Order: sequence, then C-alpha cells, then structure tokens
Amino acid sequence: MSPLDGHQLSAYLQRIDVETPEQPDLAALARLQLGHLLCVPFENLDIHRGVPIVLEPTAIFDKLVHRNRGGYCYELNSTFAALLVTLGYGVDMVAARVAKDHGGFGRDLAHLTLVVRVPGTTIPYLVDVGFGDAFTKPIPLVPGTTITDRDRMVRLIRTDGEWTYQEDRGSGWQSRYAFTTQARTLEEFRDINEWQQTAPESHFTRGTICSLLTIEGRLTVSDTKMITTRNGERLGVALSQGEVTQVLEQEFGIVLDQPT
Repeated sequence: MSPLDGHQLSAYLQRIDVETPEQPDLAALARLQLGHLLCVPFENLDIHRGVPIVLEPTAIFDKLVHRNRGGYCYELNSTFAALLVTLGYGVDMVAARVAKDHGGFGRDLAHLTLVVRVPGTTIPYLVDVGFGDAFTKPIPLVPGTTITDRDRMVRLIRTDGEWTYQEDRGSGWQSRYAFTTQARTLEEFRDINEWQQTAPESHFTRGTICSLLTIEGRLTVSDTKMITTRNGERLGVALSQGEVTQVLEQEFGIVLDQPT
C-alpha cells in the first residue's frame, strides 16, 4: 500500500482523534487502533443502497475520512494499513477465513486483517479495525499468549503454519478467524469483495449493520434495531426507518446522500 501524503495524514489522525505519534512504538500502535475503533464505524450501508464498494484507495480514503463514513474489512484495514506505513510501521495485509457458527472456517480471503511490525522489535502483532466486535489492542504473534480485552480474553494459537484468533467471553475459547502471514495485495481481494456485496450467501447482503465501539461498550444499529451495550448490559430498541436515519446522524455522524 502507498503512504499517505501530509494532508491525508493530518486529516486521518484528526478523524480518529489521535495526535501524531512521536515514534512508531507499540504504545502508539495501541492508541491508533483504539482511536480508529472508537471513531470509524464498521458498516455495510452502501451495499443496501445500491452503491458499489470499489477497492480503490483514494475513493476509500475519501469515504472514511472526508465523508465521515465507515466500511467493512477491505476498506477499514487497507486504509489503516496505509496510515501505519506512513507513520513508520511495517505492515502486511493478510487473508483470513472466518469461523462458521457450527465449526470450521469459510472461504479464503473473506476477511482482510493486518500483521504489523514495530520498528526495533522482533515479534509482529495482529491488528484489526475491521472485524466488528473484536479485539481492541494489538495481539503479539506468540502462540497461546492470553490478553484481557474489555469483557473477554483473547489469544492466538498456531496449527500447521496457520494462526487462529480466539476469544473467551466466559463460556470457553471460540475461534473467530484463521489466517496466515502471507502478504497480500488489495487487488487479490477484488473478486471476494464483489461477492460479499452481491451474493445472497454473503452475510453482508442479508441486512444492514452500523456498529461502533464506545468507552462503555458498543452501539449498533442492525436493520431497524438499535443495540446498546454498556458495562456488560445489552439493551435492544426497535426503530422506525426515520429513527434509523436520525440515529445514524446523531450517534455515528453519518448523513447518507442519495445514491446516483
């Protein structure tokens, strides 16, 4: 991925409410990841508005930063990768297979995540700002290292050269996705990106989602339901279509223009 120019860098850091790091260290990486998750929502609204999601870096940047929108993994993580490269981190975009509800994993390239190298260190980290309600801090690629992350424990395990990201939310370890560290280009995700936004089998064509991490939990609008999680308590409220529009604007800062 290409680095951002000076104006883009300034605008992006303002968008995620993070000051320019003095150096590309682990603490700064954690601040950048958390800032992004608190400010840029995970959402698929364009898919249901008939607006194609095109994997073109300039268009994605404009959507996320200048138009105050969110996106899904191919948009969010590829743009975040460009930010990290600009700030001096080593970054590989890698492909993941998402865990199925009843065991096993789905198709390759279904998720784009990041393996990040911090200058002066030898252990890379898994970093992700595009998987919805997942981890919020870098996870070292060290098998079995367990980290407390909000209301859950997270870890990576390694089997036959493949890594698996797992969570334990109180009922045992569950796999979320599996990945290798093979570097990929954004071009390699173009076909699956088209499938994700058009195929009836795709999770993203079945309903709208807009979700954002908050200091106390998470705020999500799923179709016409608003789900607020605060300090471990979850509350769902039904919304009219007009109320959905209001919540998107007031809580997420998203004002949807009319598709052309």
